[in-house]
Amino acid sequence: MPSPRLLVRRPEAPTIDSWSPAGWRTLPIAQQPTWPDRDELDAVADYLSGLPALTEVAEIRRLREDIARASVGEAFVLQAGDCAEPLGMAATTSARAKHRAITALGERLARELRRPTIGVGRLAGQFAKPRSEPFEAVDGQLLPVFRGLMVNEPEATATARQADPYRLLSCYYTARQVVAELARSGGGVRTSHEVLILEYEQALTRLDEASGEWFLRSTHLPWVGERTRAVDGAHLHFLAGLGNPVAVKVGPSATVDEVLRICALLDPHRRPGRLTLISRMGHRQIADHLPALVRAVAEAGHPVAWMCDAMHGNTVRGAGGVKTRHLDTIVGELTTFVEVLRSHGREPAGLHLEIAADDVTECVGAGVVDESQLGRAYRSLCDPRLNHEQADAVVDALVTAMHR
Repeated sequence: MPSPRLLVRRPEAPTIDSWSPAGWRTLPIAQQPTWPDRDELDAVADYLSGLPALTEVAEIRRLREDIARASVGEAFVLQAGDCAEPLGMAATTSARAKHRAITALGERLARELRRPTIGVGRLAGQFAKPRSEPFEAVDGQLLPVFRGLMVNEPEATATARQADPYRLLSCYYTARQVVAELARSGGGVRTSHEVLILEYEQALTRLDEASGEWFLRSTHLPWVGERTRAVDGAHLHFLAGLGNPVAVKVGPSATVDEVLRICALLDPHRRPGRLTLISRMGHRQIADHLPALVRAVAEAGHPVAWMCDAMHGNTVRGAGGVKTRHLDTIVGELTTFVEVLRSHGREPAGLHLEIAADDVTECVGAGVVDESQLGRAYRSLCDPRLNHEQADAVVDALVTAMHR
C-alpha cells in the first residue's frame, strides 16, 4: 500500500535562456486596466526607460543575502506600509513617518527575537492594485474600479476612473522623491511593491553590464500577488529573468502542484534568498492549506523564505459596507503560521503588514472597540491598515508565538 506521506515530484525548470524584459508581452496577462490609447502608453513607457533607475544593484544583492539569512532563522524581515500609496508631497511625508514606524517595529522585533530585522517598506512603487471586479455601480452608474493612482483616480466619476498612461510618470517621480526621503531619514529600509503594470516595470528593468544580469530597478523586492500568479502568465514570466529577490503571495486556492511550478520557474537553481513565498490564507483556512505547501516545497529542495501576510485573507465588510479587518483574526492567522512552519522544521522568515503612519481607525481591535468607530479616521485609498497601537499588538502576538 502506498504511503499516505505526500509524494513530491520535482518539476522541470522552464527554460528562460531567451528571457528578455519584453518577453511577457506574448503571454496572458491578468488584472490590467483598459488603456484608451495603447500608442500613448507605449510612448510614456519609452520615455520612462530613459530615466534614472530608483535602486542600486548592490542594495538589491544585499537584500537577497539578508532574506537568505531570514529563511534559516538568522534574521527576520518586516515588510510594511500602505495598501496603496499617495502621490506627490503626501507620499514623501508619509514615507518619512513610515520609515520611523518600520524602524521602531523592527528594533522591537530585533530585541525580542534576538536576531537582526530587515525593514522593507511597501514604498516607492505601491501605486497599482488588483481588484476583484473590473467595474462597480455607484449611484446607478457603472464605472471602472479604482486601480491605484498609477492607473486612475478614486473619485466616482467617469473622467476620474479613466485609465491615464501619463500617471506612470507621476508615479515614477513620486517614487524617486520617496527613495530620496528614505535616504534622508537614515536609510536602512528597502523598497518593495506589487508588480502589476508591466509597462512601467519593463521600462525600469536594466542590464548590469558587470554580471550580465537583468535587475528590476524600480524597487528592491518585487512581488506578484494572489490574483496574478498564474505560472503561464505574464507576471511570473517577468519575475523569472530578474536578478532581484522576488516574492509571490499564495492563498488558499494554491495547490501543491501550482506552488512547485512557481518554485521551479522562479528558483530553478535553488538559491537561498531568491524566492519568498508570502502566505495569505485567512485565519479559517491556514491550518488546512499551508502545511501541505510547506512540506512539498521543503521536499523539493527549494530554500524559500516563508513570510506571513495575515491581513489580506481576513478582510471583511462591516455593516455599512466599509472594508475592515479584525485584530483577533490577524493574530489567529499569524499564530497558526508560526506553528505550521515550526512543526515542519522551518523558521518563519518575516511578517507582511499594511500599516498607517497616523492614528487611523480602519481595523477593529486595540482601541478601536467595534465597527461603529471605523468612521472616526478612515483614510485609506483602498484596504484597511493597522494604526500604531494595532501594529504593536500584532508584533506582541508574533513574539509570543515565536517564543513558544
